[in-house]
Amino acid sequence: MTASQPTHRAILMPSGRQGDVAHGTTVLEAARQLGVEIESICGGNQTCGKCLISPEFGQFAKHGITSNSDHITPPDATETAYAHKHHLDLNQVRLSCSACILGDLLIHVPDTSLARRQVVRKEASNLQIELSPAVRLVYVRVVPAELGLPGDWERIQQAVQQQHGLTHLTIDPLLLPHLQKTLRQGNWSITLTIHRNRQVIRYEAGYSETLYGLAVDIGSTTIAAHLCNLLTGEVVATESTMNPQVRYGEDLMSRVSYGMMNPNGVEKMHRAVIKALNQLITQAEESAGLAPHSVCDVVLVGNSVMHHILLNVDPVELGGAPFALVTQQALDLKARDLSLTAASSGAMVHILPCIAGHVGADNVAVLLAEQSLLDDKNTLIVDIGTNAEILFGNRDVVLSASSPTGPAFEGAQIEHGQRAAPGAIERIRIDRTTGEVRYKVIGDTRWNNELDEGMTLSPTGICGSGIIEVVAEMFLAGMIDAGGLFNVATSERFPAVRPVGRTAELLLESADKTATGKDIVVTQQDIRNIQLAKAALYAGVKLLMDRHDIRTVDRIKLAGAFGSYIDPYYAMVLGLIPDCQHDQVSAVGNAAGDGARIALLNYEQRLGIQDSVLKVEYVETAVEPGFQAHFVAAMGLPHASDAFPHLADVLPAPTEAEDAEGGRNRRRDRRSRRTNEA
Repeated sequence: MTASQPTHRAILMPSGRQGDVAHGTTVLEAARQLGVEIESICGGNQTCGKCLISPEFGQFAKHGITSNSDHITPPDATETAYAHKHHLDLNQVRLSCSACILGDLLIHVPDTSLARRQVVRKEASNLQIELSPAVRLVYVRVVPAELGLPGDWERIQQAVQQQHGLTHLTIDPLLLPHLQKTLRQGNWSITLTIHRNRQVIRYEAGYSETLYGLAVDIGSTTIAAHLCNLLTGEVVATESTMNPQVRYGEDLMSRVSYGMMNPNGVEKMHRAVIKALNQLITQAEESAGLAPHSVCDVVLVGNSVMHHILLNVDPVELGGAPFALVTQQALDLKARDLSLTAASSGAMVHILPCIAGHVGADNVAVLLAEQSLLDDKNTLIVDIGTNAEILFGNRDVVLSASSPTGPAFEGAQIEHGQRAAPGAIERIRIDRTTGEVRYKVIGDTRWNNELDEGMTLSPTGICGSGIIEVVAEMFLAGMIDAGGLFNVATSERFPAVRPVGRTAELLLESADKTATGKDIVVTQQDIRNIQLAKAALYAGVKLLMDRHDIRTVDRIKLAGAFGSYIDPYYAMVLGLIPDCQHDQVSAVGNAAGDGARIALLNYEQRLGIQDSVLKVEYVETAVEPGFQAHFVAAMGLPHASDAFPHLADVLPAPTEAEDAEGGRNRRRDRRSRRTNEA
C-alpha cells in the first residue's frame, strides 16, 4: 500500500485481530492480511456462499472507532442475485468476497465461515447427581366424556388426584387449545409434564417416557449447553458456540459501554444471545435424535453482565460503584418470556441467583459444583476467563470476588494471539542451554522437532495456554527477568531472541513455516499484557486471603474451559496462582456448567444453593484500598515479594537488583500490614 493511499481500521471478531487495510480492500482479503482464514471454496467468485460475514455498526469505544453502514460497499448485482436465490438478508450478512471496506469497520466472522474453527472446550464432566428434577411425568387414564360430567381438564385433575395424590394442579393456559384433541388421540389416556407438582407445562397422547432439560453456561466468550435426560441424568448431547456478543466487546465493560453508547445496543446484545440459545437447543435436540421442542426445563447461569443482558436489562449500573444488580434472587420464568422458542411452548427457565454486582450466577454454579471441597483445607477455586471468578475458603467461611483479567488469556491484546483453534500453538518448551523453541499446535500431538524433514505444523498463532507457557519458559530460561523485561544480552547465546530497538522479541516460528506467512513472535508488550492479566487475578486472591488473615492455600482448583487446559506448573511459575503443593493443583473442568447441571437434575440442590449464597462473604476488588498494592506486587514473576517454596528448585536466582527490590517490597508489605492492623 502506498503512502498516499487511504487506509481504514478493520477489526475482526471474535478473533480480535485488527489492523489498517487499504481503501477498497474486500473483507475477504482484509481478513487474510490480518491472519483470519475465511472459507472461500469458489476463490472469491461469489458462488459458494462460504464466506459470509456480518458487519456491525455503532460506536466501539474500546477500539476507538465508529463503524458506519457507509463504511462498506453496498451489494452489487451478483451478490444481490446470490442472496435472492439463497434467501439471505443482506441487511444482516454479506459475502466477504464482494463487500469492500470504505471506512473503519468492525466485522463479525461466524464460526461457520472460518476455515479453522474455534475449539470450544466445555465438555460435561462425570458427576454423580441424585435425580430429583423440578419437572416430572405423570400418566393418567381419564374418564371418557359424557353428558353431565365436568370438562376434560377437570376430569384430568380428578384423575391426577386419585391416581397420584396431587391436588390443586393448574395448567399453562397456552396449552388448552390442543388438550381435547390430544386426550382423544390417546384414547382417554395422557402423559402430563408437571413443574414442581403444581402446573402442567406439557402433555402427550397416551403413555410417554420422554423428559429432557438443558443446562447452559453463558460465558463471556463461549456458551455451552448440556442436554440431559431428566429420567436418567444422562447427558445426551453437548453443544457449544462462541458468544455472539463478543462482536460488541471482548470484555464485560466493553459491552456495558456498547449498551450505553449505541441506541438499542442492549437489545441487540440480548437478541444475539437469545438467537444463539435457540440454535443450541435445536442443535442439541438434533444431535440426540429428539423431536423439536423436546426441552421442557432449562437452567441458565452466567456472570452478572451476561445475566442482565439475557434479561434485556441494561447493565449500566454494573459499570461503576456501587455496582447494583437489578436483582440478586433466583428467577423462574417461562421460556417463551425470554423468546426461547426452540424449547417446548410451556417450558420453564430457572436462573441461579447472583452474589453481588461482579459475581454472578456462574460463580454460584461453581460453588454448587464444588461445595463438597469446602472442608478444613483452605481451598481456592478460580474460573479463569475475561473476568476471573474467585472462591476461597473452608467449612467455616467462604469468600468470593471477581477480578478483571481481560481477554489477554484468550489471545486478544497479544501480537500473534488467537483463540483456541486448529493450528494455534498451545504447548511450548525452551531449551535452557540453546534457547531452542519447541511447540505443539492444536490438532496435532507431535512436537515440531519430531517431524520428518520438510514437514511443518504450519502454526497460525498462539492461544491462551501457549501464552502462559511461553512467558513462564522465557523466565525460567533467563530470557526475561522477574520484572518481565527482556534480557537483551541473551540474544548473543539464544538466536531466537531478536533485538528490537531497545528491547527484544522471541521468535517462535519463521514466516516460511507458518500458515499466515508471517513470523510468529512474542513481544515485550505481549509479556506486559500477560503480567497485567495475571496480576489482577492474583491480587483478587490476596484480598480474599487478607480478609481473614489466611496465609496459605492448601488446594487449588482451576475451573472453566481455559482453566482445564492450563498446565498448573506453568500457572504457578507465572504467578497466576499462589504457591501450593503441586499435586494439590488440578483442573475441574467447566464447573459452572456442572453446577447448572446439578441445579437442573436436583431441585433440592437448586433451593439449597440459594441459602448458601446468603452466607458467602463478598469482596469488591474495585473499591478495596489494598488492591493496587497487591496488583503492583503481583506484576513480578512469579511475585515481587510472596514466597514460592514449592518452586524453589526451578526458579532462577534473583539478580542483585531484583533481590534488593524484593527486600524493599517485603519491608513495604510489613509496614502496610502494621498500618492496616493499627
